[in-house]
Amino acid sequence: DKVVRDIHKIKENSNKKGYIPRFPMIILKTKKGWTGPKKIDGKPIENSFRSHQIPFVVDEDHKSNLKVLEKWLKSYKPKEIFNEDGTVKEEVLDILPDYKLRMSNSPYTNGGILKELKVPDYKKYMLKIDKPGTKKAQDMLELGKFIKDIVKNNKDNYLIFGPDEAASNRLNYVFDVTKRKWNGAYLPGDEGLSKDGRVIDSILSEHICEGLLEGYLLTGRHGFMHSYEAFIRIIDSMASQHAKWLKVASELPWRKEISSLNYVLSSHIWQQDHNGFTHQDPGFLNHLATKKADTVRMYLPPDTNTLLSCFDHCTRSKNYINVIVASKHERLQWFNKEEAISLCSKGIDKIDFASNDKGKPDLIFAAAGDTPMLEVMAATKILREKLPSLKTRVICVVDLMKLQSDEEHPHGLSQKEYDKLFTKDKHIIFAFHGYPTLIHQLTYKRENYHLHVHGYKEEGTITTGFDMRVQNKIDRFNLVIDALKYVDIKGKKEVIKYCSDMLKKHEKYIKEEGIDLKEVEDFKWE
Repeated sequence: DKVVRDIHKIKENSNKKGYIPRFPMIILKTKKGWTGPKKIDGKPIENSFRSHQIPFVVDEDHKSNLKVLEKWLKSYKPKEIFNEDGTVKEEVLDILPDYKLRMSNSPYTNGGILKELKVPDYKKYMLKIDKPGTKKAQDMLELGKFIKDIVKNNKDNYLIFGPDEAASNRLNYVFDVTKRKWNGAYLPGDEGLSKDGRVIDSILSEHICEGLLEGYLLTGRHGFMHSYEAFIRIIDSMASQHAKWLKVASELPWRKEISSLNYVLSSHIWQQDHNGFTHQDPGFLNHLATKKADTVRMYLPPDTNTLLSCFDHCTRSKNYINVIVASKHERLQWFNKEEAISLCSKGIDKIDFASNDKGKPDLIFAAAGDTPMLEVMAATKILREKLPSLKTRVICVVDLMKLQSDEEHPHGLSQKEYDKLFTKDKHIIFAFHGYPTLIHQLTYKRENYHLHVHGYKEEGTITTGFDMRVQNKIDRFNLVIDALKYVDIKGKKEVIKYCSDMLKKHEKYIKEEGIDLKEVEDFKWE
């Protein structure tokens, strides 16, 4: 009662200038195994490690313990609690709060009063793309313009959570309409802090950000968490528990819907700048891929317009865990508004402007992620120029779960749909953002086993962006060399030699100059 009175006083003073609330917390300290047997066979049970789980055994070899169990259970005075027929006595039931006051009906524990977000039309923020692969933009920076207006339209039910990384992950535009939330004291030199801020960004703890976000969603509000890709792994177990909670909650008719738990992962493995090996871990996707198919969704948009479409979809969804992996650096832009909307609605599709197979490919390239998309397009361009008679098909995967069978995941392609895209027998060169084994895991039921996945294989540290790709053999030259193993075509030896020579040139150049080749830096699709 004292604590409740203190909280009321704190809330009364909360609007006073300079007032810093210090909320109380009750700590109840009890003995481990309190009220259980004091000793068994002369060994202490209550207030010792032996009280954990099974404090003593009752079986054929320990019959005397049956009396101990009986005495223990009777110490709770069951006759004062239950009627003869086993029902609970009315005077006990009278202790229960009124239905409206029970935890299951509390807006603080069961979805609150879910107030739908006022989300502007994401299409207004899409870039104008006249020609694919010629214009550059920073995907996360452009997304920030969209998120800025979501924050502006929803001042009391939308928060952004992240461990000290909002500016680093290029959410700069958000700070045009809000500041970082801060309830503590201000020190000289502090800036961008406000009690009314909508960005929870002033604490370097993924655990705390995750816990705050989950609680915020549970009360019927909305938000998302952004993080460096490598360090989202810190909350693996918390994400797992939320997935399990969503699974069980979906089976209870009285549980209300909540906004989805949304993650945006940037500063990822292929663009972590000067941070090196410590900042390389795309395994969060592997971790979530094992969760219930009704719960988890994973998206790898290759450019700004597809990122906007994915984020809008995730923001409006309920009862899911959504993961988006996105670029924060300047990247070539591939899809205009209509193409991006179409691709994201399908989740996976053949890219017509990059394919020349006319329905009968000799070879298939697939990309999942912004960097894989760039390298696949560059590899395709090399083959177009040097082996124009080779018929290649390019496939872009935005929704990773499309690769699974529709028998395994609601987003999965049917076998017929999968075969239409990937064929039953042509070799597939698949460039993937993360660990190659995940693609094999998702496609293990597919008929076409000619799948060659290039991805991260724990190589590279502080080096150039392109060298990271070379060391993991996801670069354009290694993709071409691998692809030409599986086709018999005149002139392929010369192309393989060209790619090998370019790799040698690259290795020499970065050692001497410390930057990537001009041919790499200046690449465009045209």
